Amino acid sequence: MSLSLCLSLSLSLSLSLSLSLSLSLSLSLSLSLHSGAFSEVVMAREKTTGKMVAVKCIPKKALKGKETSIENEIAVLRKIKHENIVALEDIYESPNHLYLIMQLVSGGELFDRIVEKGFYTEMDASRLIKQVLNAVNYLHDMGIVHRDLKPENLLYYNPHDEAKIMISDFGLSKMEGTGDVMATACGTPGYVAPEVLAQKPYSKAVDCWSIGVIAYILLCGYPPFYDENDSKLFEQILKADYEFDAPYWDDISDSAKEFISSLMEKDPEKRFTCDQALAHPWIAGDTALCKNIHESVSRQMRKNFAKSKWRVGSIRTMIGFCVCLLYLSTSSICSGGGAPATPLHGHHHPHGD
Repeated sequence: MSLSLCLSLSLSLSLSLSLSLSLSLSLSLSLSLHSGAFSEVVMAREKTTGKMVAVKCIPKKALKGKETSIENEIAVLRKIKHENIVALEDIYESPNHLYLIMQLVSGGELFDRIVEKGFYTEMDASRLIKQVLNAVNYLHDMGIVHRDLKPENLLYYNPHDEAKIMISDFGLSKMEGTGDVMATACGTPGYVAPEVLAQKPYSKAVDCWSIGVIAYILLCGYPPFYDENDSKLFEQILKADYEFDAPYWDDISDSAKEFISSLMEKDPEKRFTCDQALAHPWIAGDTALCKNIHESVSRQMRKNFAKSKWRVGSIRTMIGFCVCLLYLSTSSICSGGGAPATPLHGHHHPHGD
């Protein structure tokens, strides 16, 4: 069954999208969601079921020399199925494009949601991190290292208050035991583990470090490492040189600080695994405090983390419903043409503020 999908939107607030797409899919196109370095993500509706999905459109010319990378991402996505991980549902290709049909998540980005809340506690942060740990533990048990865990890749499933958190973007993920030792320096500065920067062979422990950095930010609103100069930033990370600064950490429990220190441990051999982190009292017990820290944390988040280009709130206002923010690392807009597609088988630191 062949279907032509077209979208031409002209919206206020400088949102102007024009997209034309032909696929042999039972989909009707709704909205462009995100442009990445090598792809466009659009939202579509399955005509038979009414189900909304996200379609990651990758021009094949952008894949030249990167075939191994996309094959690796697809292999990883095909292998995993977890309630806190954005799922790959299908793959199509045309002569000019590759299309990944992904589960659509509509709740927006982690920091935006926290800032919008009126009440936020250590316990909320603990519940968030527990979900991330469960998902990453699942990946590690499958022999998969994500390698790019950061807040932008943590999305809420839907707009509801109790929505679960979802991990996205497996463009840098790697399956252990595929022959080569992991030593490639990759990831996002500020979240990357010391051993990666040191260009030493590394393991799944790099993900645990990143979770520690995310937990740190969730409790104070600013990053543990920051410098305008990248080499100075890397020097801080290589030394694991961070502090629990007053007054921002004065009302945070010692248990939370101990938990973070166990993950942000310079030596990967001594660093907590996901299993160990899940067993820590701050996650598994009752040591996470219920004191409202929203005012301090949200103020620092506003100050230290620029708003995403595609703000959920803005999109809601303009379109009338919530759309997903799929931060997929891989900007060419998918243009029409070619034969129908066919299925493939197989930051600012707070000091001085």
